[in-house]
Amino acid sequence: MSAAEASSPATMVPAVGTGQRQPPATSRRLSTRFLRSELKLIFGRRRNIAGMAVLAAVPIIIAFAVRYSGSRRGGGDGGFLSQATNNGLFVGLAALTVELPLFLPLAVAAISGDAVAGEANVGTLRYLLARPVQRTRLLAVKYLGVLIFTVAAVLLIAVVGVGFGLALFGAGPVTLLSGTQVSTAVGLWRLLLVCGYIVVCLAAFGAIGLFVSTLTEQPIGATIGVVGLAVISQILDSVSQLSAIHPYLPTHYWLSFGDLLRDPIATDQISHGIVSAVVYGVIFLAAAWARFGAKDITS
Repeated sequence: MSAAEASSPATMVPAVGTGQRQPPATSRRLSTRFLRSELKLIFGRRRNIAGMAVLAAVPIIIAFAVRYSGSRRGGGDGGFLSQATNNGLFVGLAALTVELPLFLPLAVAAISGDAVAGEANVGTLRYLLARPVQRTRLLAVKYLGVLIFTVAAVLLIAVVGVGFGLALFGAGPVTLLSGTQVSTAVGLWRLLLVCGYIVVCLAAFGAIGLFVSTLTEQPIGATIGVVGLAVISQILDSVSQLSAIHPYLPTHYWLSFGDLLRDPIATDQISHGIVSAVVYGVIFLAAAWARFGAKDITS
């Protein structure tokens, strides 16, 4: 199934001065049929379902590994993992920390890299645009689909981690990284803020993937290229001799979400991370629009 199937005729109304019926312009503009078809395509593919299952499996593995590894006897130097033995909420945070460097970028790259290149690869892109669907609208729907998938993936990890963490370790006062204790409700709110920050960072990464997807007709190649960019960025970020370029790398601020777990919240790195994500997102969405708008569609 392709998103090209989304553009079936809308509700028909009589045209002035004729006996024919034509779709109203407002219905065409406000219809969510195309977006619903795109989401069905993203969340209905077996490979994407398998990918989501892998993302959900990581917090489960972490929860059971910590529970049965004797970590309760360990010290407090294990970061989120050691904190998980005191409060199950930290299992979700630990899972996000583990999956953010590779698994989450891989998932987002697979969806964004397939957005346009996948349609071109199976030969439905030209048919989709001929229905007609404006190129700007197509890109907007594709990117919105990437955003919705990103939100779903991040929340899936957090919810599964918190669920298994609370089941194995229970709840109680949450000790923040600054040593302050807060209630479970406040801890959940901080976790939600962390999820929001990660989504913003990955949204910029999805914009890069969408741009790369407009450059090729091979979705696998686009995915590999975008994942490679994330890996290279993180490698460069670990080289101290290149500290001058670190703030400009797309992945530099990804792990700054730890500042949201302090009291008071340290906003310096967080604000820089949001600004960096917005700048990258705007640049690459504009580049994708410019490239796709001038692209000769042959497939």
